[in-house]
Amino acid sequence: MKIICIGRNYTDHIAELENEKPSDPVVFLKPDTSILLKKQPFFIPDFSNDVHHEVEVLVRINRIGKYIDEKFAHKYYEEVGLGIDFTARDLQSQLKSKGLPWEKAKSFDGAAVIGNWVSKSEFENLNDLNFHLEKNGDKVQVGNTSHMLWKIDEIIAYVSKYFTLKIGDIIFTGTPAGVSKVEANDELVGYLENKQLFSIRVK
Repeated sequence: MKIICIGRNYTDHIAELENEKPSDPVVFLKPDTSILLKKQPFFIPDFSNDVHHEVEVLVRINRIGKYIDEKFAHKYYEEVGLGIDFTARDLQSQLKSKGLPWEKAKSFDGAAVIGNWVSKSEFENLNDLNFHLEKNGDKVQVGNTSHMLWKIDEIIAYVSKYFTLKIGDIIFTGTPAGVSKVEANDELVGYLENKQLFSIRVK
């Protein structure tokens, strides 16, 4: 399986990082070794002093597809979830300044939190999902999928032009504003429409 991530998909997050608004989805990959194991804490890596949380709505692919038409994209997933794309922001900034890939800052071991999955049938409209991240009991990121530049089905159609989607592949759909540094002993709890889908302790 592979993890496909979409960057710069919320205007407010683009603004907070002073990035340029993209004309096409920004796509990068994480290996399966980046998945944080269930019930394990997230350990801040020793190569970064500025790891940020980025909460995101996730989609799990349930059939093989290539060159998927947007109008058929909804047939390629039955579940949605919530996760965190941990980012070594200091390392990412260094890499970006040199025009280098981001993988070392985005794809290190433990950098992908994948919470519980929920049937999409439980939600009336996937393009109007509320989600948020709490850090030590305070809401630090609040988002709604209606604010995505590219919606879930658009992302699936776009990505499938470049990568064959396979059963079990996971798509991270982008993060809203509010990203910030994590510290040891932080507790991060993610909610999708008030359903708690993960709880992570930082070490």
